[in-house]
Amino acid sequence: MAHPGSLIRQAAERRPPSAAADKPQSPLRELFAPLDLLLTCGGDTRIDIDPATGCNAYGCGPSPAPEIPNFASCTASTISSRGYEAVKRARDALMSSAMLHGLVECFDARIEAMRDELKALLGVPQSGAEIVFTSSGTDAQLVALGLSRALLGDHLVTVVAGADQTGTGTAFTAHGQHFAARSACGVAATRGAPINGLGPVHSVKLRLRDAGGRLCSPSSVDAETLEMVESAVAQGARVMLEAMDCSKLGYAAPGDRCLDEIAARWPGRVQIVIDACQARLGSQRLASYLDRGFMVLLTGSKFFGGPAFSGAVLVPPQLVGPIGALPRLAPGLAAYLGRSDWPLRWQALRAQFPAQPNFGEWLRWEAALEEIRAYAAVPVRFRRDIIRKLGDGLAGLISASPSARLLPPQSRAANADEFALPTIFAFTLHRGGSTLSLAECRALHHALAHGTAGHAACLLGQPVGWGGRGDDAKAALRLCIGAGHVVDSYADPAVPDRILTDAASALTTLETLLRQPSLFPDNNAAKERHVH
Repeated sequence: MAHPGSLIRQAAERRPPSAAADKPQSPLRELFAPLDLLLTCGGDTRIDIDPATGCNAYGCGPSPAPEIPNFASCTASTISSRGYEAVKRARDALMSSAMLHGLVECFDARIEAMRDELKALLGVPQSGAEIVFTSSGTDAQLVALGLSRALLGDHLVTVVAGADQTGTGTAFTAHGQHFAARSACGVAATRGAPINGLGPVHSVKLRLRDAGGRLCSPSSVDAETLEMVESAVAQGARVMLEAMDCSKLGYAAPGDRCLDEIAARWPGRVQIVIDACQARLGSQRLASYLDRGFMVLLTGSKFFGGPAFSGAVLVPPQLVGPIGALPRLAPGLAAYLGRSDWPLRWQALRAQFPAQPNFGEWLRWEAALEEIRAYAAVPVRFRRDIIRKLGDGLAGLISASPSARLLPPQSRAANADEFALPTIFAFTLHRGGSTLSLAECRALHHALAHGTAGHAACLLGQPVGWGGRGDDAKAALRLCIGAGHVVDSYADPAVPDRILTDAASALTTLETLLRQPSLFPDNNAAKERHVH
C-alpha cells in the first residue's frame, strides 16, 4: 500500500474503477516517478506547484534555478544543483538496495542513518539526543506539542514567545489544531479543527512588538514570559513554553537567564521548546539547549538552504527514556508522520504510525543534508569572516538605497558562534513619505520573485508585517545570508562580490518598481498570493 499522500494514490484517484486499479501496488514504483514530482509530494498544501508559475507558495520551483539570485533563506530556497545531485544518488541507492532487501526495511535503515549523520553534522553526535523527522517546521511544532502533552498531562497550556514573528501556522499548532487543508500524509483536514487527541489546547501569545508597533525591550519580554508561566502553573496547569531562538526578523526571546530560571523553578511542570527553525545557531548553542533538557525545532530548509519542506525535533537526552516508555501519543499525529520518522529505539511509538515511506520528505532531507555537509566542511574562521563581510555589504547597500530603511538587528548571545553576527537584514520601503504596508510589500516581493520586463528575477525573504489591526499596516522585506553563500564563497573568491552585485541589483529593481503605481491597485489580490 502506498503512503497516504503518495503519487500512486493520487494517480489512482484520477482513474475510473477497474480490477487493475483495485490491485495493491508496490510503493517501490513511486521511486521511478520524475524527480521533480517526488520532491513535491509528502507535504501539505504549501508545497504544491502552481501550474501558472511552476513554483510553490514561496516562489521556489522543484528543480535547480542557479540563474536566480537567492536571498530568501529565512523563508525558503529553490533546491541547489548540489542538493539535486545528492537526491539523484540517494534515489538510485535506495532503488538498488530495496530490490535486494525490501523497500520498507531499507528505507527505515536509511532514515536511521540520516539521524546519526545529522547529529554528527550539527556537532552533537555523542549527546544521547534523538531526532524525529517531520515534513516541515510547522509539523515539528505539532510533534513537540504531542510529546509535551504526553509527558506533562492533558491540562496543558502553550506559551508562545515571539508569536508575531513566527510562522502563521503556529496560531493553529499551539492550539493543537490542523493548520492546512491537507496534512503531510495527504489526509484531508479542516484548518482550525482540533487534531484527534491533541487539541484543543489553551494558548497564550507573547509578542515582540507592542500594540503601537514598537519593539519591546528584552527585559520586558522576559518579565512577561515569566509572569505568564507562573500564572499558568499557579492555576494548576502544565506549560509548554515555545521560546524563539531566531525570529523572522532575527530576534530571540526570552533570554537565556529567563529560560534557566523557568526550568529551575518548575521542573516536571514546564517543558521548554526552542524554535530554532531558522537554523541560525552553531553547535555550541544547540548543545547548550539540549544539555538543559530543552526540545529544539530545526529545519534543513531555512539557513542551510535545503528545499522546503524538511523539519526535525531534537529531543534532549533527559527525555529520550521517558518518551520511549510512553504507551501512546495523540492518534491524530498519524496524519502527519510515518513510522520511519521516529527513532528505531522507540518501538512502541513507531507501531502507532503507518509504515509506508514518505519519499518527498526523505528526498528533501537528503538534499538538506548535502547542504549541511558542505557548510560543515568550511572552516569556522572563514564562516565568520565571510558572514561579516557579506553582512557589512548588505547593510551598506540597504542604507544607501533611497527608499529603504534598515531595521537594527538584535544582539545575539555570546555562545551563538558565527551567528553572533546578523544574517537577516530586514528593511522597510517608503513611498510618498509613508512606510509600505504588508500588502504593498507582498506585491513587490511577488514581482521581484517572478521577474518583470527588463528586470531579472530575485528571491528575497517574504515580508513581515506589524501595526494595525491585522499586523499589516507596515512591513519589512528581508535580504538574508544563507549557507550556500558561505559555501560558494569558500570555493571561489569571486563569489562574494557577485553576491553583493546581485543584492544591489535587487534593491535597484525595487526602487524602479516603487515608481510603478500599477503594481499596487489591489492589495487584496496581493494578499491572496502570499502564503507563509
